[in-house]
Amino acid sequence: MSKQRNSAMQDYYVISRVAHVIERSGLAMAGAMCGTFVAAQMSKANVALFGSIGFAAWMVLIGMVGFYLGIDTPRPPEVPGPRLRTDPVEWLSAAGTFLAAVAALVSVYGIVLDEVPERFWEFVFASWWTLGITLQIGAGLIARLRPAEKVLR
Repeated sequence: MSKQRNSAMQDYYVISRVAHVIERSGLAMAGAMCGTFVAAQMSKANVALFGSIGFAAWMVLIGMVGFYLGIDTPRPPEVPGPRLRTDPVEWLSAAGTFLAAVAALVSVYGIVLDEVPERFWEFVFASWWTLGITLQIGAGLIARLRPAEKVLR
């Protein structure tokens, strides 16, 4: 009986982990799409760097990493004593996701309606994307390093 229960728990754990990997892969694909839209909009700015394949690939790559790491971050470890009501990492993740999504949404708007904003706004949207993805990656790394920090102490 104990072996059956143990096997069922192992099956549940494996299925849960596979579902989690599928979910996070979907988030990475969403980040890649957002990066593609921002790169496509930035290529209309007529700046040589923004029109290159390397730039587009970089935007897609950091979008994948940002959305993979920065969304669905692990909870902080439980520690005895007083603690903050809100987790600062959640705020970093939320702000990063919001900024990156707004930049991607504005880029899609510009692409679909064939609008080219003034150069100043192009750089503002690119800054939102860059800051958002940086916040997401930072939040994801901090959240994943916290458990390791607790184990090392």
